[in-house]
Amino acid sequence: MFTSRLECPKCSATYACEEIHHLCTCGSPLLVRYDLDKVRENMSKEKVAGRPADLWRYRELLPVVDKENIVTMGEGMTPLLKLDRLGREMGMTNLYLKDEGVIPSGTFKARGAAVGVSRARELGVKTLAMPTNGNAGGAWALYCAKAGIECVVVMPQDAPQIPRSECAIANATLYLVNGLISDAGKIVAQAVKENHWYDASTLKEPYRIEGKKTMGLELAEQFGWEMPDVILYPTGGGVGIIGIYKALNELKEIGWIQGRLPRLVAVQATGCAPIVRAWEAKARESEFWENAGTCAFGITVPKAIGDFLVLEAVYDTDGCAVAISDEDTLAAESMLASIEGAFVCPEGAACLAATRQLLADGWIDPNERVVLLNTGCGIKYPETVKSNPPLLQPGDTLPELPASP
Repeated sequence: MFTSRLECPKCSATYACEEIHHLCTCGSPLLVRYDLDKVRENMSKEKVAGRPADLWRYRELLPVVDKENIVTMGEGMTPLLKLDRLGREMGMTNLYLKDEGVIPSGTFKARGAAVGVSRARELGVKTLAMPTNGNAGGAWALYCAKAGIECVVVMPQDAPQIPRSECAIANATLYLVNGLISDAGKIVAQAVKENHWYDASTLKEPYRIEGKKTMGLELAEQFGWEMPDVILYPTGGGVGIIGIYKALNELKEIGWIQGRLPRLVAVQATGCAPIVRAWEAKARESEFWENAGTCAFGITVPKAIGDFLVLEAVYDTDGCAVAISDEDTLAAESMLASIEGAFVCPEGAACLAATRQLLADGWIDPNERVVLLNTGCGIKYPETVKSNPPLLQPGDTLPELPASP
């Protein structure tokens, strides 16, 4: 609506928004830029408050020009839950969970799919292709079905079953690869080149990030246009953390928020932590992580194309990067469910484990407002939960429960 250009964050080259573009000629992802003076003139907090509770309430800061091209299933405005019981147990007074598990398709990937598919539809795209660790493929397949766009998905053979089923039921063309998402990406890149398909790979089109950034817009609104102190985000490709950083800077530029931005924390797994290793080395880009593997499958990204943007967001907000073991992730997943009733995905649970670690290290103050980003619902990862209840026979009686402490 108020887009002005596509811009390369590395070399500052610009491209027309009305044309299909993927990467800059220098190889960098492109970012959508807006005429923020016009946004300021045409958008107000009062207008936003009176709109439907979905991500399209921020349409002046989104790239779809004609509302007839919007493909929506009601995505956005997910709950911000105060974790009182868990906070008391941890000695924290302001611990929050932004729960993306209730969004269409069950993960935050619906945000990127909604805006990315809507814009692809507006640009006349007929077929798109993408590599995925699972959930993005499931979400984009479902939104493409609604938009009437052909969707080709390649994911690792070890990807969770449920996203594979989402692709199948949406009639996407699905392929599995005996490898990682980086291997899937190479196959998609070749297919895109040969077939002239639209490349919907992470950050190879500029619009997925615009959907993801609405998490940052929502957080600002949910906190009354003030900022929390810390936001922890599970980081694979890193589109969400880049998007949140972009959103908050845009809000600051139009004058809706003031002061310093929240410290952004990139949370990874010890089995795949290229961003953490780069941050520890004070590097601006990461190195490929060999033999990557973790139970938090969604963050198994050996090298993100936007790694330099993730690191910029962390450095510029005085944030940090933390690697969490699978053991601690699964323990945190159980803790959130048993204390707060929140069955989160392992990626989201890793943010709680990281909070505990940073709290113990003194990096987080117990009185700071801290937000955990849960990127999906736990039921999409049944393999992370072991359940072996006793088997009763007809006529059996239940034993007494142990006394409460």
